[in-house]
Amino acid sequence: MSTPSPAQSAAPVLALAALGIVFGDIGTSPLYAMKEVFAGNHPIPLTDANVLGSLSAFFWALIVVVSLKYVAIVLRADNRGEGGIMALIALALHDARENPRRLAVITVIGILGAAMFYGDGMVTPAISVLSAVEGLEIVTPALHRFVIPITLLVLFALFLVQKRGTARVGALFAPVMVVWFAALAALGVRNILGEPHVLLALDPRHAVGFLAENHAMALAAMGNVVLAVTGAEALYADMGHFGRRPIQLAWYGFVLPALVLNYFGQGALILADPAAAKNPFYLSAPDWALLPLVGLATVATVIASQAVISGAFSISRQAMQLGFMPRMTVRHTSAQTQGQIYLPAVNWGLFAAVAILVLGFKSSHNLAAAYGIAVTGDMVITSLLATVVVARVWRWGWTRAALLFAVFLSVELVFLAANVLKIPDGGWFPLVAGAGVFVLMTTWKRGRELLRERLRGEDIRLDAFIDALFAGMPARVPGTAVFMSADPDGVPHALLHNLMHNKVLHERVVLVSVQVFDVPWVPEIDRVEVHRLKGDFYRVIVRYGFKDEPDIPAALALCAPAGLAVETLDTSFFLGRETLLPRPGPAMSRWRTKLFIAMFRNAGSATDFFRIPSNRVVELGTQIVL
Repeated sequence: MSTPSPAQSAAPVLALAALGIVFGDIGTSPLYAMKEVFAGNHPIPLTDANVLGSLSAFFWALIVVVSLKYVAIVLRADNRGEGGIMALIALALHDARENPRRLAVITVIGILGAAMFYGDGMVTPAISVLSAVEGLEIVTPALHRFVIPITLLVLFALFLVQKRGTARVGALFAPVMVVWFAALAALGVRNILGEPHVLLALDPRHAVGFLAENHAMALAAMGNVVLAVTGAEALYADMGHFGRRPIQLAWYGFVLPALVLNYFGQGALILADPAAAKNPFYLSAPDWALLPLVGLATVATVIASQAVISGAFSISRQAMQLGFMPRMTVRHTSAQTQGQIYLPAVNWGLFAAVAILVLGFKSSHNLAAAYGIAVTGDMVITSLLATVVVARVWRWGWTRAALLFAVFLSVELVFLAANVLKIPDGGWFPLVAGAGVFVLMTTWKRGRELLRERLRGEDIRLDAFIDALFAGMPARVPGTAVFMSADPDGVPHALLHNLMHNKVLHERVVLVSVQVFDVPWVPEIDRVEVHRLKGDFYRVIVRYGFKDEPDIPAALALCAPAGLAVETLDTSFFLGRETLLPRPGPAMSRWRTKLFIAMFRNAGSATDFFRIPSNRVVELGTQIVL
């Protein structure tokens, strides 16, 4: 009898932990998904055939989109164990460096996917918490006027505690979600026992017949069916925390059965009592359980929102590392867990957007129209990028990869077409928000490229510069000077300005260049590369992955075995601070140039980003016409 490996033994424990982080979003969809089909902006008639057909569509959407696409296939497209849109972009770019056209197309598609994620991240906390608190209206209609204030209070508290990190409350997430999914299953079984013939909806012919007979009305219903699969991206995005196997165990063994039972239970209730369609989730519970269920649902939606907020922090940091976003303040909330971070600008920007959504749309019913289009857009982009990965990285070839993902795209494009109908009802919001993020990210990416070109055009080659120094070496002063340099072979502007104004050089000059690779982590053994040059000049190349946390003093400490021992108290860090001036030209339109300059001026400091002690920093400015 074989002994299970440590990884196999840990999988059930990790699967339990994953319940509290990964499945919150998709696990709270029963609060509003079924309700929107029969009582949303585009309701369908309440007939037995339509109830069975829509339930069949729910079930097979969960099977095809979540179980097959994400859990069985996309989870295998990991970048050294990491998942998510940024990891997928990095994989898709793996062999596109020598093909500028493919590189540009993949980059644009990837940025669009990240932008859609932010649009989705704005809507998720709003609709989740609001739909949970709306249960108070089922308890008694007199509580209706308290729904929005309580929702805003819960959301404000959620965003307020982000600065403390999620490590302390994270241990509570999994037990709560176990109770939540158990409650979903129990409510479903309770109602299915009253109308067992609802299980006929497992037959896919009901879904096919529903679509064939209802045409345009069925298309509108599909725009609400997609609400059942919102949160599928989280399974992939959070893979790095738990691994593929634990997520698969949790999904197939607990989450999927609980969701199917609950949706079918809601359908059974609607068949027995069509008036229950106005809120089949809460009306499926006995009266004595309503208040506890509202409380449990509120906590579950807070957990679902927490996962989205943490995902926004993670993607923002990865985007900064890959050069898609300007530097922002990153605070580390745990000394033990590397991924526990807090970005104040992202946190309060998201809260402002969520509060505007709650106040503007006023109900989960209205917000549902704004929800689906961002989710389906993200799914389509994931399928396109995954096709590239399967074809090029897995070496399947374009034909087999295209045939595989054509199955998923055919379903997702139907969802996308259905959600286009929702644009006038609120679907415009995530599109506008995503377009805004897309413009910001592409402007920053293009602006940084132009800035590098301008600086490179004024560069002096390092070897030639050192040779020229020996012809008339300036005075050397004790200590070590560290100059940050984007180009490892060029002379930093800060070094030139220091020589021009101070007429001295330190006895040791270290030129540090940071390189970020399209892998999540760079092992510490590969972190630094040290080259000793003439005249006690050193070139140090520091390597990070897009999920590593830059720390220049820590990296310099790794240089000692190579003969470069850096004492922080005896070291001065020289940073360049560029002042950008716009000029008309074909490279970038005037309004985008001004936007880039505004972003550049408000970007976080390199001192904070690279964890350089502020009392050891000297900044030297220069003006650059962009």
